[in-house]
Parts: sequence; C-alpha cells; structure tokens
Amino acid sequence: MASGQPGRRPAPGSRPRAARRPAPPTDPQVLLSTALGDSGLPAEATLRRAGRRLDLNTVRDLLFHLPRRYEDRREMRTIAELREVPDGETASVRVVVRSIHVEQTWRRRVQVTKAVLADETGEAEATWFGRRFIEKRVHAGQHLVVSGRLKQRGFSPVFDDPEFSPEDGTDPLHAGRIVPVYRLTAGLTSARIREAIRAALDRAGLMYAEYLPDDVRRSEGLESIGRAIDQVHYPASLEDRDAALRRLAFDELLALQLGMVGRRRQRGRTTSEPVVVDDARDAAVRTAIAAAIGAKVGRPVELTADQSAAMDAIRADLASPEPMLRLLQGDVGSGKTAVAAHALAMVAGLGRQGALLAPTDLLARQHAATVGGLLEPLGLGVTLLTGSLSADGRRKAVAAIASGQAVVVVGTHALFQESVRFADLGLAVIDEQHRFGVEQRNLLEAKAGGRSGGGAAPTAVRPGATSTAAPHVLLMTATPIPRTLGQVLYADLEVSDLRMAPTGRLPIRTASRSTTDLDRLWRFVAEEAAEDHRTFVVVPLIEAAEDDAAAAAEEEAVRLRDLLGLPVGLVHGRMKAAERDAEMRRFRDGETRVLVGTTVIEVGVDVPEATVMVIEGAERFGLAQLHQLRGRVGRGTAQSYCVLVSDVGPDADPVAWARLQAIETLNDGFELAEKDFELRREGDVLGLAQSGLPQLRVASLQRLDHRELAKRARGHAETLLDSTGELRGEGLAPLRRELTAGWLEPIWSGDPAGGA
Repeated sequence: MASGQPGRRPAPGSRPRAARRPAPPTDPQVLLSTALGDSGLPAEATLRRAGRRLDLNTVRDLLFHLPRRYEDRREMRTIAELREVPDGETASVRVVVRSIHVEQTWRRRVQVTKAVLADETGEAEATWFGRRFIEKRVHAGQHLVVSGRLKQRGFSPVFDDPEFSPEDGTDPLHAGRIVPVYRLTAGLTSARIREAIRAALDRAGLMYAEYLPDDVRRSEGLESIGRAIDQVHYPASLEDRDAALRRLAFDELLALQLGMVGRRRQRGRTTSEPVVVDDARDAAVRTAIAAAIGAKVGRPVELTADQSAAMDAIRADLASPEPMLRLLQGDVGSGKTAVAAHALAMVAGLGRQGALLAPTDLLARQHAATVGGLLEPLGLGVTLLTGSLSADGRRKAVAAIASGQAVVVVGTHALFQESVRFADLGLAVIDEQHRFGVEQRNLLEAKAGGRSGGGAAPTAVRPGATSTAAPHVLLMTATPIPRTLGQVLYADLEVSDLRMAPTGRLPIRTASRSTTDLDRLWRFVAEEAAEDHRTFVVVPLIEAAEDDAAAAAEEEAVRLRDLLGLPVGLVHGRMKAAERDAEMRRFRDGETRVLVGTTVIEVGVDVPEATVMVIEGAERFGLAQLHQLRGRVGRGTAQSYCVLVSDVGPDADPVAWARLQAIETLNDGFELAEKDFELRREGDVLGLAQSGLPQLRVASLQRLDHRELAKRARGHAETLLDSTGELRGEGLAPLRRELTAGWLEPIWSGDPAGGA
C-alpha cells in the first residue's frame, strides 16, 4: 500500500499525523454560528481564549460585541500644527516613517520602541512602551496614518502609545476615521479585535439576513440589519453611526415587547384552579395577620389602605380561572410580607399549596420566620427548603412538599431541583423578583401539575410554550420601578403599589458625616446601646485592599470593639449560613448591640430595636441600595437614624453627591426611584435590572426618544403576534429564528443576564 493511502499503519515509534482541521465555512449564515476558534478570522486562537471572558463564543457574538464608545480621528493635521495641540489631547496625522528602533529603560528594564515620523512640515516622534511587536509592523519608509495622545517636548511633538494604520488605499481601522473602542480583556488588544470584527463584517456581517418585516422597517425608516451591523462598528459618519444604533435599539425594544406581549397572551390561554375565599375567612385572615404584627411591635396595628387594596386585588385574581401574574412593589417596610402572607393563607386555607421563593438562604430563613409568625394564629405552619439544610432536614422537607402536608413552603433555588415535587401548587410568590429570570420562574411554576397526575408539567410562561395549566404568581420587589419606565415596560402583568408606611412608623432621620467628624457619632451609638437599642454599621468590602480606602468589615468590627468597649457582631457573605444566623440571633437578642457587615444586611434582618444605620463609604452605593439599607432600621416605635459617612463633594463626583443629597432629603421609595432614574449615568441600563427584565446593549430607556421607540415597538408587537402569542404570519419566520436563536434571544426570552 502506498504511503499516505488510507489504511496504512504508522511505523512503530512514529508520531501520528495531526488531524487536518476543516476549512472555515464560506457560507455567511453558517459562519455566524461557527466557534471563533474555527472561524479563520485574524487572531482566532486569541479570540478563542480571551473571548470566553467576554462571553464571545461564535462569530455572531463577535459581530454584536458593540463599541462602548467612539473616537473621532478624522481630522488630519500637519506635524507643524501638532505643536499647537495641548498636552494630553488626541490628534491624527499622515506621515512617513523616517526610522524606528528599540531602547531599554534602566529603571524597570522595559523595552521602548521609538519611531521618527515626518511630513512636509516637520518631524514628530512616537513611543510605545513594552510593545516589542511594533518594530515588526512598522518599518522605515512606510506611509502611515497615526492617531494618539500628544506630549510636547521642546519643539518636537511626541505621540504616546499611538494607534496606526498603513496608508495603502485600504479603509483604515485604527486611525484617520471614526474609530470604535471596545471592552477588552487580558490578551485581547484593541487592534486585534478591530481587525477580527472587520473580517467578520466582510465575511458575514454585511450579508446578515434581514429579519424585520418590510412594512415594519419602512414605517420606522430603519437601516437594513447588514448595513446597521457594519456602520455600528465602522461608521462613515456620525449620522451613519446614529442610524445604525437606532436600528439596533429598535430591534432590542421590539424583542422585549414581543416577549412580554407573547407571555401575556400565553397566560391568557392557560387556566388555574380558582381560589375562592368567602368574606368571613378573608376578614379572619386579615385580623389575625394584623394582630400578629401588633404583638411583634408591641402596639395595636391596622393594615394600611394600600395593603387592603392589594389584598382585595389579589383575592379577586385568585378567584379567576386565569392565572394571576401581579407585581407587588412597595417601599422598604411598607408591609409586602403581610400581603404575601394573606395570599398564602387564602390558598392554604383551601388545602392547596403556596410557595415563597427568595434569592438567598438568609432571606428565605427570615421569610420563614416572619411568615410563620403571621400564619401561626391561623394554624398554618411553614416548611423551609434551602441548600444549607442538613440531608435529613432536606429529605423531610421534600417528602412533606410531595405529600401535600407542607401547605406553605419557603425556599431558595433549591425549590427548582428535579427532586422537589408539589402535590398541588396553587400560588408561587417570588420575592426580589428581579433576581430571577423568566426561565427560573418557569421551573417553579412547572411544579403545579400535582392534580393532573403529579410531576412537573411545563407551563406557558415563555413565548412558544404550549401548556394549559399554571399556578397563580405574585412577584414582589422592594425597589419600586420608576413610573416613566413602568409605562413602557408593564405589558405582561398587573401592578399593586404599597406607598403608605404602616401606622406608627416614624420617618427615619438621615444625615451625612465626614470621616474626620465621627467622634460624636460613635458616642451616640454608645448612648443608643445603653438604651438597649441596636446599631448597624455597613462597609463596602469584606477584606482590606491595598488600593482601597474603604474600611473592611472584619477590620472595622475589631476597631469598633476597642473604641466602644461593647460586644460587636460581624456578618458578611462569605460566612456560612449557620454562622450568620448565629450572629444575627445574638444581635436580635441584645447580646451584641452593634452589628458590622457588608450589604448582606440589606435583606434578611428584621430587628425592631435597631435604631441606627451607619453606612461607611456611602458614595459607593447606589440610591436604591442606600434606601434598602436605611430600611433595616425604623421598624420599632423609637426614633431611628441613618448616617451616611462620606468625604465626596459636588466637584469630585457630582452624581454620587447628588445621590447622597437625595437620600438625605427623600424618604419615599417611589420618589427615590424617579430620582435614581434621573441620576443614572448615560449608558447605564435603567430600571431593567430591578424590574427583572433583560439588559439591553443599545436601547436606553433613560432617553425620551428610546422610550417613544419602545411604545412604537409595543404597537408592532401587538400586531405581529396572534391570539396565542405566536409569530405565525406570512414572512415572519426570519424574525422568529432571530428571537429564538439569534442575538435577540436573551431579550425575547426574558433572561435578566441577556445582553450584559
């Protein structure tokens, strides 16, 4: 048999030939789904390794790795004109390379590449530190377009680490144009990612199959998707860039609205067994819950008008054969848990099961204790299921849930597990709902199949689902969504607001203090401790960092023990749940009067004796988080205080300063939500994270024009979807493919991490 023919065995000891890699696909549509390491794009090995850290796996991912900003390097100057450019500003020139050489600095022995550049008006210099490969790409006599920051050294302008493109008649990538600036990671340079994206655009991006219906595109005056992808990376003008961004923003908003409207219509065709409760039972539950709250705080309590209205709405929803999907949003301490307990009691009173899902073990345990205390007078117990339970405790909880003995269940993601089966899940309450995506909610709702044979029947929550059974769902958030945002986004659920504080609650007094003026504060903390009151101290870190001025929790706990002469507790996210619970129990029982912690204090701690919240490094926290932390105090009858420790001023960080001013002057969480919306920096995804909706890459609902675009997208979504929530019309197959398998899939499906 001839050498190299099939079937020939290699000689003993010889190395087998490496399998020949298949050639990269030439079909643009096939290339889109090809892994970066097999794409044949420039630096594909680097893209394969570094791309994972940026969640870039395929060529499509690379095409939608959009610039985070742009630099306009189109204006060309002469070298003589560079002498008038101030230090630190960026400029571009067309030059010829006179010479290039590599030097080595003596201080750190770093190699420096230097080039002398020239045009008809004079000479300039370019320096690159630690980039030895430059001398392989730049050579004497070469004509370049160079852009970079300038330093003036005598009469010779110097480019500091500039970017460059050969002036060879091809379209420049790094200089002399509007240049995209991308998010990078270790091992991936700006030049490499630009070159790879340019190649991907030429081979697939410009031929990207159009998926918007023609009538939608014409009515909105939108670019084709292929041109939009090209111009969003390498725009010929700022107007072309803006047109491309508008097209991509519309597509995101359309996908968002199609997902929400589709889910709403899907739920409309599902059924849920009505939970009908008579007036006497309803009144008895409300009375018992109010009495339990009063017993806890040591005074008579009446439900607020907002709580009563929410209970009325939920009761009506539960009595309907159409499954409830309602958002209960309320300020910190507004009584959401009492409303949830009422809903759970409605369901449990008829022998069906209710589950409350919390995002953390800590919050689940707090809910189990709180809801248990509210429902105990009604003869209803609470079963806890979290990942921190012992094996025996878990087995018992799972068995009780499966048998139906556990009528009220509180748990974490452990409720999603395959081994957990509900006998008859009638209500799912999801707290801090923005931390759970639609798919995660599906996993819990899918456990509503007990009466139809048990097991986990899928529910019709995600567009495209086909089931006809679903539990009632109540979503809860302590971070109200701005009204302006809600008008755009609430397409698939009803909303109840709790704006009123429970009767007897005193407003929390809030003030800022400098780090140089804290002696009086710590004396006050000691005085409060002598009155059997408690103090929270929140710091932004767990461990100290060399370059960080924020006090670490562990160090601060030690310091305050010495300073105050009091027992000081410590909690943070790296502690085991049992350790945290023990610390919090000691704090609640008064064994420790001061508790130092990170933001785990934000949830799960309900101590009526807590009267002081000290937030160190307050400028590091967002407005919603500051308000959440403040809400840990003021739950008893005594006057409570929140102290924001910060040295930030209006000149150093105007946005952080404005946040601190807002938290000082406003106590209403709904007003703060509007202020937070106003203060977010351009480019932040406003409100979507806290609403549980997916993040957007281009669209920003902070912008009025994008909010208007979202409303128009909503109208198109209502028209494009049929009564079942499906895209079944003629010519809609490309849009359906893009929503289910393209770049819009995370947004359409409701994944909170989508587009991040």
